[in-house]
Amino acid sequence: MKPVHLSIWNALRKHYRLINRGILFLISLGLIALLSQGDVRFRYEYHKGKPWLHNDLIAPFDFPVYKTKQDIESEKNAKLENLTPFYKTDEAITALSTSNFNIFFNDAWLDRKNSADSAHMKKLLTSGEQILEELLNTGVISLYEPHREKGLKQFYLLRGADARLFHLDTIHTIQSANEAIAEKLSHLPEKDIAFLQPILQNSLNINIVYDSKTTEKNRQQAIADISLTHGLIQNGEKIISKGELVSAEKYQIIESLKIEHQKLLGDSYRYYFIILGQIIIASVLLLVVFLFIYNFRRNIFDNNKKLFFIIVQMLMMVIITKIIVGYDVNLLYAIPVCITPIIIRVFFDTRLAIFIHVVTVIIISSFAPNSYEFLLYHLIAGIVAVLSIIHMNRRAQLFFTTFYIFATYVIFNIGLLLVFDGSLINFNPNLIGQFAVSAVLNLLAFPMIFLYEKLFGYVTDFSLMELGNTNNPLLRELATKAPGTFQHSIQVANMAEEAVYACGGNPLLVRTGALYHDIGKIDNPHYFTENQAGKINPHHDLTYKESAQIITGHVIKGIKIAKKHRLPEFIIDFIRTHHGTRKATYFYNLQLNSSKNAINDEDFSYKGPLPFSKETAILMMADAVEAASKALKSHEDDDISRLVDDIINGQIQEKQLENSNLSFKEINIIKDVFKKKLRNIYHARIAYPVAKK
Repeated sequence: MKPVHLSIWNALRKHYRLINRGILFLISLGLIALLSQGDVRFRYEYHKGKPWLHNDLIAPFDFPVYKTKQDIESEKNAKLENLTPFYKTDEAITALSTSNFNIFFNDAWLDRKNSADSAHMKKLLTSGEQILEELLNTGVISLYEPHREKGLKQFYLLRGADARLFHLDTIHTIQSANEAIAEKLSHLPEKDIAFLQPILQNSLNINIVYDSKTTEKNRQQAIADISLTHGLIQNGEKIISKGELVSAEKYQIIESLKIEHQKLLGDSYRYYFIILGQIIIASVLLLVVFLFIYNFRRNIFDNNKKLFFIIVQMLMMVIITKIIVGYDVNLLYAIPVCITPIIIRVFFDTRLAIFIHVVTVIIISSFAPNSYEFLLYHLIAGIVAVLSIIHMNRRAQLFFTTFYIFATYVIFNIGLLLVFDGSLINFNPNLIGQFAVSAVLNLLAFPMIFLYEKLFGYVTDFSLMELGNTNNPLLRELATKAPGTFQHSIQVANMAEEAVYACGGNPLLVRTGALYHDIGKIDNPHYFTENQAGKINPHHDLTYKESAQIITGHVIKGIKIAKKHRLPEFIIDFIRTHHGTRKATYFYNLQLNSSKNAINDEDFSYKGPLPFSKETAILMMADAVEAASKALKSHEDDDISRLVDDIINGQIQEKQLENSNLSFKEINIIKDVFKKKLRNIYHARIAYPVAKK
């Protein structure tokens, strides 16, 4: 009997893939539940000016009717407009003015010719002090500039803890204080007026200043005193009937019920049931994603890296949207939600991209405001984005996709405005700006695709187009050193691409792989017949075994060259598998016919592995058929047909295609494509007549 820990270990090893996917599912579910936490939804959808489509709405409890933001803002502006500011007496300035007067007076008296007359000095000093004290007690003010522009007439004067309302005409300004000085000195002799008046004017300072702190405190209190509600709806009162138009007044009442409903549920034990419901919904949505991938994209489901990539890409958009909505809900439509289906489409396929986008938008709409409109906008825009890049053959297509996304948003916005308002009176330029930002941000797919290519080693049409450029340095080297092999590779690429088009697959992938599949022939090109000129054949000086090893060795050399030039693994796979585990038949048969000793098959065999995908299998077939067609003495239809059938049937018998998942129907399609291509290559041409002299 096995120990318990070994049984557990064996069970874990047996079901590790299922366990991995279960962990990924639970982590994703936990993140979505965490993001949705705190979002209490209102069950009714409604729009101002549209009929109420639900049953009669009866108030389930007493609740206040909240004022609209516009009403509160208007009331606040009106209150602040009429708010009386606060000023205060600056006692330090008052004391400074008195001190300055005594200093200025004594200095000026010493300069006076009859300064010895102390009795007269005391009389003038006392008179000046009384005038200055009277003016400062009344107060000298300089208005705060905004108050001056506003034409302020009254203010609160704060003296200690006492605040009294004053009119501006009861307080001195510098100008009116100077006029008061002249009036109060008018009974004195001219000589004394000329002496005392400039001293008083120079000593006088503004001692009533704006009290911004107290004014702001009073301002905040005035705002806090504004009531957010008006009126009360009682329990059991009918709010709106089915089919009744949702007027502005009814709309605000329903909005108030929504606010109170969310508060009530958020503060009660039912909040935990809300969280449970959110977890159930998130579980169903994620389960649908996993089941879709399992049933329709099994190759992705069986690949941990690809499945992880898709789920992370979906969750990233959910998390980003949640963060931005939490920061500022007004930025909701500036989020590039369509970037997720664009990236999924570039790396995988259209159907998967649309499906992931639909689920992602549904999850986001569970916490986004105006979920119905959000769902409509992004659902359609995402589908348009994916459809615009069905055939991704150049990077500039993403710029057109950006325009299509923006146009979809704008057109849909106009449509919704006409449906909800019957006019474009509520057309919002700011919303159009958000649409533009969202569309442009989708261009971030450029660097993200490049980054994902490097991090995950994924193949995209962009990288394939760059690699498939025949001006690529490695392909130029092949064309220079082994021109026959280069032409053979182009012919194989054309045949394989056409076959993949016909039976499904990635034509651009197989074409690129075909261009590089014989790159190992660069080192010894003259050992391969397609590069031999004349009757010189270097194999004449070698044994059959040595020749076979040179021929089969081009695969290993090709892999080394590809790695040296940092070609991606999906290209190297074509080099590895394009001969499978077959033999170098020509030299093997010669050795078999000339030797009576046993032959080691491995000395004449390619090392494999076998083709493991539709594209690598089709390349193997195209490579063998194209090479063999060069040896045909007759290119009649029957000869071509027989050649194609014999080669591909031979590969099937040798079990070279058993890992490729090609059906017999697809193999027959591939045969027909190859026959047609070879007929086009070798079709007979009419003889041109020679002109008679």
